[in-house]
Amino acid sequence: MAVKAITNSDTTELDAAKVALLDVWATWCGPCKAISPVVEELSESPDLAGKIEFFKADADENPELAKKFRVMSIPNLMILREGKVVSRQVGFQDAESLRAWVESNI
Repeated sequence: MAVKAITNSDTTELDAAKVALLDVWATWCGPCKAISPVVEELSESPDLAGKIEFFKADADENPELAKKFRVMSIPNLMILREGKVVSRQVGFQDAESLRAWVESNI
């Protein structure tokens, strides 16, 4: 399983997912670049397969999406259930913290 990129603020797949993690980031954001491989690694974890889907969206290329989800700071990671935000983390998270947060929300 890989992280799916959202383009043109199209949240069709995101809304259809039972449980999803959305990573809103930007190319100029250092902490975003640091957390990206952590999210990628987590998305490939066999024990999470079928339990959660992973998405990412560049805030600069998807301004409507950023507005819809009230993104004020990045990286902004959200857990969504059937399209609704149930938990949010802002800023860099190490792999262990991110995994614990994801597992507590699935």
